[in-house]
Amino acid sequence: MVKVDVKYTKLFINNEFVDAVSKKTFPTINPQDETVIAQVAEGDKADVDKAVAAAKKAFHRYSTWRTMDASQRGLLMLKLADLIESQARYLAELETLDCGKPVKEAEFEVYYAVTVLRYYAGKADKILGSTIPADGEVLSFTLKEPVGVCAQIIPWNYPIPMMSWKIAPALAAGCTLIVKPAEQTPLTALAVAALVKEAGFPPGVINVIPGYGPTAGAALTHHPNVDKVAFTGSTEVGRIILGAASTVNLKRVTLELGGKSPLVVFNDADVEKAAQIAHAAAFANAGQCCCAGTRTYVQSGIYDQFVQKAAEIAKKRSVGNPFDDVQQGPQIDKDMYTRVLEYIEAGKASGAKCIAGGEKMGNKGFYIKPTVFADVKDDMKIAREEIFGPVQSIFKFDTFEEVIDRANDSNYGLGAGVVTNDITTALTFAKQIRSGSVWINTYDHVTSQTPFGGFKDSGLGRELGEEGINQYLECKTVTLSLPKVPQL
Repeated sequence: MVKVDVKYTKLFINNEFVDAVSKKTFPTINPQDETVIAQVAEGDKADVDKAVAAAKKAFHRYSTWRTMDASQRGLLMLKLADLIESQARYLAELETLDCGKPVKEAEFEVYYAVTVLRYYAGKADKILGSTIPADGEVLSFTLKEPVGVCAQIIPWNYPIPMMSWKIAPALAAGCTLIVKPAEQTPLTALAVAALVKEAGFPPGVINVIPGYGPTAGAALTHHPNVDKVAFTGSTEVGRIILGAASTVNLKRVTLELGGKSPLVVFNDADVEKAAQIAHAAAFANAGQCCCAGTRTYVQSGIYDQFVQKAAEIAKKRSVGNPFDDVQQGPQIDKDMYTRVLEYIEAGKASGAKCIAGGEKMGNKGFYIKPTVFADVKDDMKIAREEIFGPVQSIFKFDTFEEVIDRANDSNYGLGAGVVTNDITTALTFAKQIRSGSVWINTYDHVTSQTPFGGFKDSGLGRELGEEGINQYLECKTVTLSLPKVPQL
């Protein structure tokens, strides 16, 4: 086991690491062997109150942060990006220790987070209003202003990238933040907090409060001085947050929620290439991906070939110690591990054909073999519900019209993919599918520049790209009366 130094376990409020008011802590668990990594300060309402007060003070109109040139905000973000990049290997190892993803993937994700910060650093001094040719003897224009104090609740599956998705556009817009990392994976958020202070951000601009959803999370979403909530996680919790955000004030809300994404493979596709794309779509991050392409629809002409190839690829997928050169580590925790195994048993019981995996791996840690089901029917539990584990379901279809209707027959609409050599088929699919992202002959290609978010129960609003920063801006219209123009 690689030895990783856990340096930060306290709350980060007003640029200082502090104990929780209650002095309580909670364990963060290593999913590789179920041992306790460290005890982390457990924030609750009293700590949230302190963090919100610090963020509110930092957002005051005369504060250092609010009076800072926008270009200087960008420079601070670039400094933070440089510091994160300089600590990439350490942050990756810390992430792997805490959430079990292969360390090479964790390191890639750190560098990816850096690109997000740098992208939005460049946006900080390019937030533009408009002049408007309004009727009457007036001059009208718009100002784009920061929303205010923002609560940002990040998930456990991609802790560092999701933190960058939240903090980067908000900082560029000029907001102040309280970040609540998932209780399963608090360590890297706290390590980044230390770099926030080193980068020179004023006190109170970024605060980090580890804790549980029903306590720390609820205190944030109900707080009267929080102006916006951004959340990535399950649809079930998203609904709770949406309700809470309207209790004491009307908070702006961005929700990036669950998915049950379809990937459709047509007869003209190269079977080997299509199977590889589908495998990556379903099994990335041990299947713990909100837009995972776990519903694989394959046209009848190549169905049997594809099923055989999909099983071969899954059986070769390396699973084991994430500090080794493997493709898949353990699931995040015992609850998710148990849930995924229950879905696998439900798939078998419903009559789906398990052609790879289908069971746990070893007796220590939360490892599950990559599992592939063939001959899946649309009404099966594994076809309808988000599993969030290494399980691929393969369906057969005959016609384009049929598969569009079946692919759209879901409460979710986060991502979708199509594999075909026919550009008309590809673009018609992209137009008719109801999802926030559509990938053609690739899958889950998400960059700093491309907006990401969902239709239907997969969420509200967008992150990344131009849309991402707009979620943290208010539009103010200013109208000035002008002297009446004399008639000639």
